[in-house]
Amino acid sequence: MSNDQSQPLISETNKHSLDQRLESPQRPSKFPKVNDDAGNDVVEGEEQKESVTRTMNPNPRLQRYLIAIEYIGTRFAGAQQQPNCRTVVGVLQEAFQKFIGQPVSVFCSSRTDAGVHALSNVCHVDVERISKRKPGDVLPPHEPLVVKRAVNHFLQKNEGDIMVIDVRCVPADFHARYKAQERTYFYRLLSGPESVSSFERDRAWHVPENLDLLAMQKACNILIGRHDFSSFRAAACQANSPIRTLDELNVIEVVSTPFFPSISERLKSSCVMEDPTVSLGSDTNHSQISLNTNEENLEGSNGEACQEFGLRRRHRCFVVTARARSFLYHQVRLLVGVLKSVGAGDLTDPDVKRILEAKSITAAPPMAPACGLYLGHVKYDLPPETNQS
Repeated sequence: MSNDQSQPLISETNKHSLDQRLESPQRPSKFPKVNDDAGNDVVEGEEQKESVTRTMNPNPRLQRYLIAIEYIGTRFAGAQQQPNCRTVVGVLQEAFQKFIGQPVSVFCSSRTDAGVHALSNVCHVDVERISKRKPGDVLPPHEPLVVKRAVNHFLQKNEGDIMVIDVRCVPADFHARYKAQERTYFYRLLSGPESVSSFERDRAWHVPENLDLLAMQKACNILIGRHDFSSFRAAACQANSPIRTLDELNVIEVVSTPFFPSISERLKSSCVMEDPTVSLGSDTNHSQISLNTNEENLEGSNGEACQEFGLRRRHRCFVVTARARSFLYHQVRLLVGVLKSVGAGDLTDPDVKRILEAKSITAAPPMAPACGLYLGHVKYDLPPETNQS
């Protein structure tokens, strides 16, 4: 679209229709698309991105805000707005409308699926601050902190499973989706035979097998880098090319949350406080107690350790990190499915290479469920903040 200065301003109705067309998967083919793990379209090429973003905000009285949000995805039908469904965008737009008294359109950087969580998803919204006493008067834009507090006030009156964590004023042509440079996803797995705690339900993938951390880490080295990831691409993926560069893929073991210290851990901590020269891992008198650092065990009549009544055994918790500019649809969950199979001993390193080289999703094991996936971070090259007067 031309950026001719002589072109008249676009009306609000036409602007809304224009933004909808830009968000539609049927937009012109001259803007080639790729997908992230949630099926997020990303325009390739700086010139193509600029040609789109120049049309985003034709009203100079609107202030564009970049909004970072966190949410628990369990009760959402996904991030993208859908009819007759509770979605992240729908709830956010409702909160903004209650705040400013008029409807707005929210555009997300990543359109996460139903059940997927976000530590930080990013979206943008255009707001025109109009005087409530004199509706014809346009006032200076709200400060970002005011926007954050006001929107959170209305969000918390909803289900309380979504919150604004950061707000920033950005130029009118800054698009949360097209300007994203990198996305980081995390995936949580709980390993162990015990049933999942109520505190962890729908927050991680429970795997009853004991997972081999080293084997999973070796498999990551095979998958990292630039490859044809056709074997890790859902059938509904709309990306033009299956080739992606996976900048990071790793697995680490972390403490399962929520974490509460056992008696032995508390005793060791107290010992260190009394004598800083003593290491937590050192063999002290306290460590001779028949307890271990995972759960409270007592010695039974036969000399074997037994679980103390009323205390739950902890699961081992693993976190997979995947980082790239963009992902194919369901790519992260398919990658985790392979890593889990490797950790459980069902697949080996040669199997992983075979799956990658097969370039067919039929070669891969079932993908991991949505409940363990978290959008962790969306990276931008943000311009300097402008002072709003």
